[in-house]
Amino acid sequence: MSNESKCPKCGSEHIYQDGNLWICPECGNEWSVHASTEVVEEAPASNVIKDANGNILQDGDTVTVIKDLKVKGSSSSVKVGTKVKNIRLVFDSADGHDISCKIDGFGAMNLKSEFVKKA
Repeated sequence: MSNESKCPKCGSEHIYQDGNLWICPECGNEWSVHASTEVVEEAPASNVIKDANGNILQDGDTVTVIKDLKVKGSSSSVKVGTKVKNIRLVFDSADGHDISCKIDGFGAMNLKSEFVKKA
């Protein structure tokens, strides 16, 4: 490996080179061998949302609910093990719900990242 020893997106040390690209198997990020790492290091760490296990979440990830969640205005709840596909992260939420998603049978809703794990 060269001097680039971490993924600029998730910080993983498990990266490999494939032709002119570096690839991170943990987050799927690909970047050029010639890309400057100085610009990426200046990215603010405040825009990182982690799941209940500490894994970094990204837009489009699939997550699994780890706790029964009551749905406001409904008599039913989102059950443990429910898979939620194609999530969208919300960074400026005032109520702490930092994931926007659609759940089958419930429709569009917001979740807190502390109640999900990356699938």
